[in-house]
Amino acid sequence: MLRIVEESLEEKSCELACTLDELAREGARRMLMQALEEEVAAYLAAHAEERDEQGRRRVVRNGKARARQVTMGCGTVEVRAPRVDDRRADASGARQRFTSAILPPYMRRSPKVAEVLPVLYLRGLSTGDFRPALESLLGAEASGLSATSISRMLGLWEEEHRSFRRRSLTERDYVYVWVDGIHLGVRLGEDRKLCLLVMIGARPDGTKELVAIEDGYRESTESWAALLRDLRARGMRAPVLAVGDGALGFWAAVCDVWPETGAQRDWFHKLGNVLDKLPKRLQTQAKEALDQIVGAENRRHAEEAIAGFEHAYGAKYPKAVECLRRDQEALLAFFDFPAEHWIHLRTSNPIESAFSTVRLRQRVTKGSGSRTRGLAMAFKLLEMAQMRWRRLNAGHLLPLVRAGARFQDGKLVERSDTVEETRDAA
Repeated sequence: MLRIVEESLEEKSCELACTLDELAREGARRMLMQALEEEVAAYLAAHAEERDEQGRRRVVRNGKARARQVTMGCGTVEVRAPRVDDRRADASGARQRFTSAILPPYMRRSPKVAEVLPVLYLRGLSTGDFRPALESLLGAEASGLSATSISRMLGLWEEEHRSFRRRSLTERDYVYVWVDGIHLGVRLGEDRKLCLLVMIGARPDGTKELVAIEDGYRESTESWAALLRDLRARGMRAPVLAVGDGALGFWAAVCDVWPETGAQRDWFHKLGNVLDKLPKRLQTQAKEALDQIVGAENRRHAEEAIAGFEHAYGAKYPKAVECLRRDQEALLAFFDFPAEHWIHLRTSNPIESAFSTVRLRQRVTKGSGSRTRGLAMAFKLLEMAQMRWRRLNAGHLLPLVRAGARFQDGKLVERSDTVEETRDAA
């Protein structure tokens, strides 16, 4: 009797889940259709006054397009997009056409669905496993996601990555760069696991941009030096400041390739390293003391907070204090830059957060595949994440930093002729 009741409850639970999925898909379909209708209505209204010689409107509705399956985060829905007959012509005589910004022609899946693919690959799934995995999330009718279409898409991403690695950097300028070595648990066809050397740059207008992503060997100095020399050969100027973890071979490499670039150690990694050298019962209290350093309003207060930390923990836990003191100058380098930029310069979080969905699963990843394809997937993952990266605060100060302006405790204290010319040009 108990077994029958349990089976009945399971059936009802399954039915409820199916009903919820159907409701979500129907709600998404209706919202999409409403958005498309409003988009068309706005387009028609914008051109309502345009008439031909007979006084007839040049831009009118023209029924609906054929139904197509569109795969979104909630599943696959069938959509019939409204059509527009646009009889206008430009100065050269070419016909004008309406193109939906919400649902462009031939779109079969949302960008969010495409963003899942590199994550699945880096978690260890082969292309043949993609469809079953996505069907469990998006429904059995998920369109445009066959093994053939996915393989074709991944091939295009590989080519995009090859072009990215060959592009000229002569016209690009990066005032700050963030660097990190990302170790992924997935093994790609060889004994050693994939290690990525990643660099993100801040352009003079404040936007963050992916600069490089390459395969490295244990974040070695040789691997970083090869990457930096390649960037220099393609025309990249030395950045003013680099931000990264103190354990990277990057620092020895950058001293050789770009000796003029300043160093800022990543506080996120440093906090973890210091706390690891203290017993757990003291870590909460110690974290508050370390936060006083990071959040200090000027260098003097930060140095006083470091001295206070040493006084509190130095006698019993000298290794924790030594870990902090060892990189003190590089940890406090951000005080020599605009205060508005401090929140960006104290951590390499843009790189860490982009790979968090992959790294959380690295202990159970046992997949295998091509290292070239793995690099392409990581590149695509970062390229998609790039669209969500926030601009730097007070981006107008970046040209001053590039021009060599001197800042003390976050405030501009020197205006050279070059700086004044840069500010006038901005």
